[in-house]
Amino acid sequence: MIIGIPKEIKAFENRVAILPSGVRSFVEAGHTVLIQNNAGLGSGFPNEEYIEAGCRIINTPEEIYAAAELIYKVKEPLAPEYPLLREGQIIFTYLHLAPDPEQTQALLKAKIIGIAYETVQTKTGALPLLAPMSEIAGRMSVQVGAYLLQKSNQGSGILLGGVPGVAPGHVAILGGGNVGINAAQMAVGLGARVTILDISVERLAHIHNVLSSRVVTLVSNRYTLEKTVEDADLVVGAVLIPGAKAPKLVTKDMIKTMRPGSVLVDVSIDQGGSFETMDRLTNHENPYFVKHGMVHYSVPNMPGAVPRTSTFALSNVTLPYALDIANKGAERAMAEDPSLMKGLNVYKGKLTNQAVAQAQDLDWEPVSV
Repeated sequence: MIIGIPKEIKAFENRVAILPSGVRSFVEAGHTVLIQNNAGLGSGFPNEEYIEAGCRIINTPEEIYAAAELIYKVKEPLAPEYPLLREGQIIFTYLHLAPDPEQTQALLKAKIIGIAYETVQTKTGALPLLAPMSEIAGRMSVQVGAYLLQKSNQGSGILLGGVPGVAPGHVAILGGGNVGINAAQMAVGLGARVTILDISVERLAHIHNVLSSRVVTLVSNRYTLEKTVEDADLVVGAVLIPGAKAPKLVTKDMIKTMRPGSVLVDVSIDQGGSFETMDRLTNHENPYFVKHGMVHYSVPNMPGAVPRTSTFALSNVTLPYALDIANKGAERAMAEDPSLMKGLNVYKGKLTNQAVAQAQDLDWEPVSV
């Protein structure tokens, strides 16, 4: 199979889908790998390393899309890439379709096979291709939040860890999944006071066992949300429903009760976001805006700020699936691996993911391959 690695065009996205070692794995399995010129440079991988691994360097995305049977990416195709998609072509990447009807329609029109990293799901419910980026985003959320709390960034001037004789800052984390627990570990490490809210008592028990008395765990409901948000200096939105739009948990009225200069970091913004006031996407160059006196951070590709770490972490988990698709073809690979089948979002003009269909009020149908 011919595998194409285009250079990411999302603003300030420096990750790349594959490591030179991954290229070697494809080549040794008998496949051809084409990578766009300097696609890996932002992650610290020059063309020479890919050439040495057996890759061919291609100058333009048009050439990549025209030749490749499998497009292996990091982020979703953007509008300039839509016309390059070919019927029957396999796209393996993060898609995040639920809040993006324009992309959904473009992929359906192109009749591609779209397999989304974020909905590949094991029989235990784990999301193996989302997990490493969730871990990175969770850790970054507190790092970013601590920085934005500085007065120079229009924050409230709180040092999360405090100092002897001064109370630490309060970090509230909405959601106890991979993002939430990694955010909590970072916040605890800084010395902050930490509260985690989740609807699952079982998940809260796990967090309590892992982090012991260093965090307060609360069952999430309207009352506990209101009280926790009001008292927090930093709120991290870490809610995930696989494939679906994130629920708007934190209302404008809740946010208005916070101390001016408090910070909201919405890790779930690529699925629509959890804060009512988070009404625009930002980027790594201009990452925040101030609304109702609060600092809002809504960058949808947070791990792109640490591309070297993120590229290693992402490639480690996606490569085995990509190799399986290349070796067997998408249909056979999905038929033999129910986890990969869960990743199928669009198939040759059909929407196959129920959560995306519900988010956009569209029809869907499961596909048997």
